[in-house]
Amino acid sequence: MSAVTYLEAISQAIREEMRRDEAVFLLGEDVGTYGGAFKVSAGFLEEFGPDRVIDTPMAEAAIIGSAVGAALMGMRPIAEMQFIDFITCGFDQIINMANKMYWRVGMPVPIVIRGPSGGGTRGGPFHSSSPEAWFFHAPGIKVVVPSTTYDAKGLLKAAVRDNNPVLYLEHKLLYRLPELREELPEEDYVVPLGKAITRREGEDMTILTYGAMVHQSMKAARVLEEENDLEVEVIDLRSLTPLDREAILESVKRTNKVLIVHEDTLTGGIGAELAAILAEDLFEYLDGPITRVAAPDVAFPYAPPLEEAFLPNADKILDAARKLAAY
Repeated sequence: MSAVTYLEAISQAIREEMRRDEAVFLLGEDVGTYGGAFKVSAGFLEEFGPDRVIDTPMAEAAIIGSAVGAALMGMRPIAEMQFIDFITCGFDQIINMANKMYWRVGMPVPIVIRGPSGGGTRGGPFHSSSPEAWFFHAPGIKVVVPSTTYDAKGLLKAAVRDNNPVLYLEHKLLYRLPELREELPEEDYVVPLGKAITRREGEDMTILTYGAMVHQSMKAARVLEEENDLEVEVIDLRSLTPLDREAILESVKRTNKVLIVHEDTLTGGIGAELAAILAEDLFEYLDGPITRVAAPDVAFPYAPPLEEAFLPNADKILDAARKLAAY
């Protein structure tokens, strides 16, 4: 089996789940005739027909609302946001409908809302957001952020089979990165939601991260080993909700220093909650301040030099890690 890209793994997952279960269908802007803005669903219309690959108007509230209604009728919709930034147009349908419906009427809402997130592609302020913190705060919806090709497929298949609404964030910078090409198992597999994975073992410091920042953190960890003789453990959270607290606490309890890295803006981000968990549960084990590396609290810039200055990267992670190591 030939190696596939992160994007192709997502496409495979959707196609396989649609073949496996006739209740699964795809809806969104340009997902049919055009094959998706990034070609995730190329060829789907020809294989599954217009009843299961539905081109919608540019109306995210209608897309998500229709998915919620279909789920209540026994279907398992995958709703694509052409760019994840526009999920805000469907915010009410998620926060007041999808994630509360089980508590209101006792009926599951098995929908997946997926789409390209993140920066690094010169997309500017309306096509580069990382919206995970908004939904991390909302009980009733699961939030998944894969960093590898294997996980991109396995987590999406698990999300489709889950009976809860799942927000599945695909970092568009990873879509076609050559270094992420991977040969995937031919047999069916899933990656369980709610389980972090250790990407690199170490004893001197823990980096907690997810998505594209996993790769920047790995670069920084390799430099720290080569130049500073530091063994840094990198934990890829993979699922933000449910959060693998056990893996987080076990690692930091052993290394005693923690650096939290995410692409989203700093204030009120995922890192703030992780810091609170660690301060409450592991205060006596910490040998330095809980440190965060994140984007500054400004709108996402368009100009390439400003985007470079805005986004976290390996160099910024290195600077923070060295200060923490010296504490």
